[in-house]
Amino acid sequence: MIFEETSLKGSYIITPEPKGDERGWFARTFCKKEFEQIGHYKDWVQMNHSFSAESGTVRGLHFQLPPFGEIKMVRCISGSVFDVIVDIRKGSPTFLQWIGVELSAINKKMMYIPEGFAHGFQTIAENTELIYHHSAFYEPQAESGLNMADTLLNISWPKAITAISDRDKHHQIITEHFKGI
Repeated sequence: MIFEETSLKGSYIITPEPKGDERGWFARTFCKKEFEQIGHYKDWVQMNHSFSAESGTVRGLHFQLPPFGEIKMVRCISGSVFDVIVDIRKGSPTFLQWIGVELSAINKKMMYIPEGFAHGFQTIAENTELIYHHSAFYEPQAESGLNMADTLLNISWPKAITAISDRDKHHQIITEHFKGI
């Protein structure tokens, strides 16, 4: 696997290196030894799978409040998404900065998201599926999010938004009182 650290310290774009022959290909998507080289020592305790039928669907920007923060690793297994992470770490030099990367079944890239980040995505293809690895269990009382249309973040979503949940549509807008997590 190739680990490329992004401009947001601790986050990585991971590219598997498929080995192929006439049958198809095989690729490793996790190796404890390789992940330890980027400082990942936690176990993956939960895996989730999402499906979005419509291109333009937005999910997020989600995070869990301390002490239930989590590391996530996201991989697209069908279709494609514009995957976005926002640094919300209190005192971080890149506080409220974001990056967006295309993850697709074709490019096989994964996003490694450390604790202290909000995460969301927009589908850029129909019938898109993602697999998520989590280092902490989902805790409903710790669930939170940022508004994907917040003008302070000014995220450049690649498509018109065609679908979004009521919950995500009504996530908070950042005010001067938000100091991070």
